[in-house]
Amino acid sequence: MPSTKVASAGLAAGAGGLAWSVQSTNFTAVAGNGYYVNTTSAGITITLPATPSVGNSIGIVDYSGTFDTNACVINPNGNKIEGGTGNLQLTGDREGVTLNYIDATQGWLCNSGINEGTDALSPVAYSVDFLVIAGGGGGGGISSAGGGGGGAGGFRTSTQGPITPGTVITVTVGDGGAGGPSGPNNGTQGSSSSISGSGLTTITSAGGGYGAGPFNSSGGSGGSGGGAAFWQTGPTAPVGGSGNSPSTSPSQGNDGGSAVGLDVSPYVGSGGGGAGAVGGNGTSSGAGAGGTGTASSITGSSVTRAGGGGAGSQLTAGGAGGAGGGGAGGTGPSNGTAGTANTGGGGGGGGNSGPGSSGGAGGKGVVILSVPTASYSGTSTGSPTVTTSGSNTILQFNGSGSYTV
Repeated sequence: MPSTKVASAGLAAGAGGLAWSVQSTNFTAVAGNGYYVNTTSAGITITLPATPSVGNSIGIVDYSGTFDTNACVINPNGNKIEGGTGNLQLTGDREGVTLNYIDATQGWLCNSGINEGTDALSPVAYSVDFLVIAGGGGGGGISSAGGGGGGAGGFRTSTQGPITPGTVITVTVGDGGAGGPSGPNNGTQGSSSSISGSGLTTITSAGGGYGAGPFNSSGGSGGSGGGAAFWQTGPTAPVGGSGNSPSTSPSQGNDGGSAVGLDVSPYVGSGGGGAGAVGGNGTSSGAGAGGTGTASSITGSSVTRAGGGGAGSQLTAGGAGGAGGGGAGGTGPSNGTAGTANTGGGGGGGGNSGPGSSGGAGGKGVVILSVPTASYSGTSTGSPTVTTSGSNTILQFNGSGSYTV
């Protein structure tokens, strides 16, 4: 235990006009008072006054020499401490400070302290929840059959922390893959999304696999696999692309649909896989639907994302897009529908009846962070959409950027 220095004015009991008491549970401080804070059993949060006046003073001292084990957290209660809006904490054995309210710009500032080292108040480390969805795959373009639906972008979640304050979390949001032009042509795989930073486990979600376009061809692999394309009976039935490629645990997606029991008449494709289900198979009954996506409540309400693209068809209706942003497949000469932006949905496969048609583009991905509002730094790049839900602040990145813890 370090030796205790002589307390500065305002920290000694009865000095500086402060009235002192011992506190052993969370409490709201009152201006003009000093508090010996006892964190022997657990950490304690002090909430500062909601409507301070210039010149208000509050004293805080470690009563039991346990701030180094159970920190004393100071919540600015909608105002500022040292110019920032986040919680700060005292973590030194026998540490203490006096806080004076200066103005709305800087808020509460330390004007004296004991055993504080270089800075009495330090930022609070905290955990962050992540949702990382890659760009969806493009649907297959076709000339005389039905294109396969694009696979959804990989869907991954993570909770990491406590993360050291000052850590920069780099966010990359992947684009959706282009739909295949009529020809026939495969669509394009979506681009990956990721988060990374010093001390963090990098999380990368793979782009959705492309939907097939050439006759009797298989879909591409990716976060979720793309659907196969079928024209006529061949030596082997085309299969859907593999989902969860590369492999992650839990799985980031599902396989695309395959051709099952077809003969020369249907001319249909198979649906792209979604985060929640495999793509629908193309059958003699019609084109396959896109696999459904997965719901997440990271924003505070349940939203389904990363649905697979539906397959196109020449003679029957195109397959429906998977719930969660998957684009519908084209019917007859119509193009496939694009996946919804910032859901990672796969693009729909093109349909055909006469002129060829193009596959729909995959939907762009998205990365969402949820952080405790009390510790939210407010420092980011890339212009994320910032909302609140309960006690958390939500940052939705529709494009690449960063957040500083």
